[in-house]
Amino acid sequence: MQATSQKCLAISGLQTDILIQSYADRVLVVVTQLGKVGNLIQASIPETSPLPPTPNELNASPLPAPPPSIQLSHLFGSASSEHIRTLHSLYASQIATIVWTMEAEQAIDAPPRRRVIVGIALKNSIGSHDGSSRLAEDERAVFHGVMSAIQEMLRRT
Repeated sequence: MQATSQKCLAISGLQTDILIQSYADRVLVVVTQLGKVGNLIQASIPETSPLPPTPNELNASPLPAPPPSIQLSHLFGSASSEHIRTLHSLYASQIATIVWTMEAEQAIDAPPRRRVIVGIALKNSIGSHDGSSRLAEDERAVFHGVMSAIQEMLRRT
């Protein structure tokens, strides 16, 4: 994996900046629409836990499912609501799973799974949820746009 990769793109009409910084023991991924790091969440997984199979053309979803053994630690910042906290946890879990899956595909030997630290700062969608835990359509579009961009960035390395 390349040491640093960054991309600026418009997702659902919002400028979204993505930075991936690789270190020996961790990978930092920052996704921001606000020009700041935002909440920091660390994702880790035990070495003995299997990774999900890599999605292929036959799968309905192009994203690997986060493993049930994933561990999230909220390091810095706080969400404005329980809905946003859940959304940020979803981003961290999915981004970490993509990083681990891509690293496993590209490795000759089985590399140790590095912790993934995700910084997330997204603009709140006005009326984006109705009090339930369902994601609004614009939140889904941003989520899938971010995940697609991260997969593309990691494939290029």
